[in-house]
Amino acid sequence: MKKVLIPVTNHATLGNTDQPNGTYAPELTHVVAVLNAHQIEFDIVSLKGGKAPLYGTDIEGDHVNSDILADAAFIQKVDNTQRIAEVNIDEYGAIFYPGGFGLLSDLATDKTMAALAAKHYETGGVISAVCHGPAALLPITLSSGNALISDKKVTSFTREEEVDFGTIDDIPFLLEESLTRTASQFHKVQPWQSFTVVDERVITGQNPASAHAVGELLVSQLV
Repeated sequence: MKKVLIPVTNHATLGNTDQPNGTYAPELTHVVAVLNAHQIEFDIVSLKGGKAPLYGTDIEGDHVNSDILADAAFIQKVDNTQRIAEVNIDEYGAIFYPGGFGLLSDLATDKTMAALAAKHYETGGVISAVCHGPAALLPITLSSGNALISDKKVTSFTREEEVDFGTIDDIPFLLEESLTRTASQFHKVQPWQSFTVVDERVITGQNPASAHAVGELLVSQLV
């Protein structure tokens, strides 16, 4: 079985503020827990390589998050991410983009990872993302010249959730609006509920509560 490629952000703050940020740990760890349970290997990569910034590493009562963060092999991957430019995309059966506000400042506009993702999808690969992770779908353009999601239904962190979380004034752009303008359809439910959308080989989840479900849906397309 092919591995899962997990691109994460190198951007360590919320937009242009000095608020610590990066990848939101539970959205990564809950999917990793599902992959581990199914003995599916994964690699963590980033644009610059090296140590990837995480936040949300101390969520009270989230034992999945704390257990994965206590795994030395996992931390080794987070602290030593491979550069995306060095990735052989043919080694992977799926891509998973965890969320976190940092991604809005790099992977949301990056063409290097977008080109790898386009090749991956056009050769039968699965692309999945949760919360702010779907921002990385925006720059993916297929060989037809169309955006990957131009004919896809998707979801992501919503405007209401940005307001609730107090980030609406600091984010580089409103993801829900950008996806609504690019995708065929944008779907959402009331804030903070688990919600996922599957459209062919594109899987998206609305918020942190959706991470486990995204992981299960990802695995279901790999096994």
